[in-house]
Amino acid sequence: MLDRALFGPHTLGDDLFARALRVLRFPYAILRDLLGGELTLRATGLVYATLLALIPLIALSFAVLKAIGAHRELEPFLLEFFRPVGDAGVQITHRLMLFAENVSGSLVGIVGFALLLWTVVGTVKRVEDSLNFVWRVQNGRSIARRMVEYAALLIVGPIAAAIVIGFSKMAFDSASQAAQGIGLDMNGARNLIALTPYVLVTGLFTAVYLLVPNTRVRFLPALGGALAAGISWAAIGKAFTALVLSTSRLTLVYAGFAVVIAAFVWTYLGWLILLAGAQLSFYLQNPQNLRVGHQVLRLSGSEQERLALDLMAQVAQRHHAGDAPGTIESLSRWLGLPGSTIGDMAEHLERAGLLAIADDGRLFPARDIASIQVRQIIESVRSRSSGHDPHPRASTPGVQQLQEQLEEAWRAACGERTLVDLIAERSAGN
Repeated sequence: MLDRALFGPHTLGDDLFARALRVLRFPYAILRDLLGGELTLRATGLVYATLLALIPLIALSFAVLKAIGAHRELEPFLLEFFRPVGDAGVQITHRLMLFAENVSGSLVGIVGFALLLWTVVGTVKRVEDSLNFVWRVQNGRSIARRMVEYAALLIVGPIAAAIVIGFSKMAFDSASQAAQGIGLDMNGARNLIALTPYVLVTGLFTAVYLLVPNTRVRFLPALGGALAAGISWAAIGKAFTALVLSTSRLTLVYAGFAVVIAAFVWTYLGWLILLAGAQLSFYLQNPQNLRVGHQVLRLSGSEQERLALDLMAQVAQRHHAGDAPGTIESLSRWLGLPGSTIGDMAEHLERAGLLAIADDGRLFPARDIASIQVRQIIESVRSRSSGHDPHPRASTPGVQQLQEQLEEAWRAACGERTLVDLIAERSAGN
């Protein structure tokens, strides 16, 4: 019923009611994806990864920042993250900082530090895989590119965070002093300072949405998803804090483990908020995916053949004209199909030796387009195996002869035409 109400023909008009229904598609799609279970499952996996990598990550950041004398900037960042846990957040932060200082003091040895570094890299890869899933990215970063970018992230990331926090403090201290000097009401300055954590969270989410997925994310969709995630972070954080403070049964049931349970639950909610914001960013940039979501679109045989021909013709057209190579995202918008469907067909054509996919998702012909015949493209789709044992040859009289006639007919229709001929016909038709 909701699907018909939000995606029916009555939503295509320009009146206020139709526009309101189109806006409601976004929260509907996010809620549908959350109830689908995949996002919640990935958030749970990230909680487990966080448990393993939190101390090593803080230790690495501590060591990097200690070299420039800014290692204490980590403490307010951790305090803000665990603030919804209540008073126990101060205790958790203190212990984490103590552990991180011990680790960075070479107490674990070279082998132990290498294992800790491995857990951090594995966690960052899990985050990348989760955001690639949200963005329907079929190909992750190559190993060489991943090593370079992860190393830069682990070194530059803490320094950038410390610089942002430091400049934010300086800016707000200067604003407060200026307000006192000219006798302005300090309530406005206090409210502005109170908004600082939410601004930093929104900025952090925006940076994650822009940099982590292995695809091009535009700034405005990333900012829109980050704003929604930042508001959700603030609202859910306050509700969670009130719940922890008002629920005495949690302490009675879990005793000394209540703090740990609360920290795990809040970490899970934090990852879920981040993934939901990323999902909103994806839909803002790719509204054609709102109705399908994460469902697998099953194309018929003829639809797969047409998709393969359209994809190869579009790639060949750009290559022949000297234009910038197309991407799975741009072809998804042009064809009006989900990126996962385009990516799946592109991977099949790559295995068939007809298409080449770069690490950033750009598509190129695998060889000279004058040597790629239309017949070869269709044959690659028709010979695509589902992974099951093929159906035995039909023994019914006349069926095999009919099939052979159909094969001869489509091969005769294709003839010796190549991709060059196909795009030339397309240009002439336009």
